[in-house]
Amino acid sequence: MTFAELLNAFAASPDNSLTIPTSWAQGRAGYGGLVAALVFAGMRAKVASGRPVRSLAITFVGPVTPGESMSVEAEVLREGKAVSQVLGRAMQNGQTMCIIQGSFGAGRESVVDVAAEPAPTVPAPELCERMPYIEGVMPSFMRYFDVRWTFGDYPCTNSRKREMGGWMRIDETVASFDTEHLVGLVDVWPPAVLPHLKERAPASSLTWTIEFVQPQPELGKDNWFLYKASIEHARDGYGHVAAMIWSQSGELVAISRQTVTVFG
Repeated sequence: MTFAELLNAFAASPDNSLTIPTSWAQGRAGYGGLVAALVFAGMRAKVASGRPVRSLAITFVGPVTPGESMSVEAEVLREGKAVSQVLGRAMQNGQTMCIIQGSFGAGRESVVDVAAEPAPTVPAPELCERMPYIEGVMPSFMRYFDVRWTFGDYPCTNSRKREMGGWMRIDETVASFDTEHLVGLVDVWPPAVLPHLKERAPASSLTWTIEFVQPQPELGKDNWFLYKASIEHARDGYGHVAAMIWSQSGELVAISRQTVTVFG
């Protein structure tokens, strides 16, 4: 099933549940970006219109097992004049696997108006080589994405560069690209600390915060996004990574930050 098909299946579910296919596996777990996107979809359904998402604070408590049913619970913690605070959970076999605290807020008048820094200058995605999907070497979910490396080096190359990233998009025709798609897409990149390894080792996101620029910029017909991550600090098996995401036209779309665990 494609990403859009999974979102549609979840939206049609009478009990907010879905079984993540094994083709969307990330090692022994279901792809974290998909899990977060499904929880976010359940959360947004609880929020009044006119309050776009401003930030999501995501904690991956445990691995969601592919091939088994996962359910989503969402609760509005507070609904103020402009901001709604919502808590979402992914549940499997009676246990919490993912928690998301989301802030949704309407815009307001303000004298503060600071433009984002410009996007870095890079070759167009059509001029960059697509990273091939290699069965058995790469996570299964990567088959559903088009990734084109632009910054830094590949994982396990003993690199010492702080930066990593490039162009990315979901490898399917998306009639209406929405925030759920963006959440599912941003997590496609491996942790930026992995190029520092000499050989393959387990690594995963422990916490993930993603902030969204509102109003959301025009995303373009091909839904290409530029991702650039930078390691801020890494030691003792944990890495702290910040990333920026721009549209193909160079407008800032989101800001991401992760705490990563790495066993190598």
